[in-house]
Amino acid sequence: MTLAEYNAFCAALPATSHVVQWGGADVWKVGGKVFALGRDDAEGTLFVSFKCSPLAYEMLRDAPGCRPAPYLASRGMKWIQRFSDEGLPDDAFRDYLRESHRLVAAGLTRKVRAELGLSV
Repeated sequence: MTLAEYNAFCAALPATSHVVQWGGADVWKVGGKVFALGRDDAEGTLFVSFKCSPLAYEMLRDAPGCRPAPYLASRGMKWIQRFSDEGLPDDAFRDYLRESHRLVAAGLTRKVRAELGLSV
């Protein structure tokens, strides 16, 4: 997946917003809360951090091409960074991005979810 494909996929999820922050990262939010952040390096390698369930975190933290997300995971949050499709192919990665979006949206207040048109 390229940075452009990552951005297009996240843009297609419901009620998302995009900002570039934290040193040029493409940050995707739902209801003002981050669900994914990505950037590529000079070689075009895409690095994306995303929120996941505790079970998914346990499965992915040692998977090839994945690691606990720098900064976020060190603070006890269940975030994974994918830096290669070696252990997490693009189709599965899209599923995890959808789930990250769902997890973050579920943490919003009922009122905010209703305002965004998300299921309450």
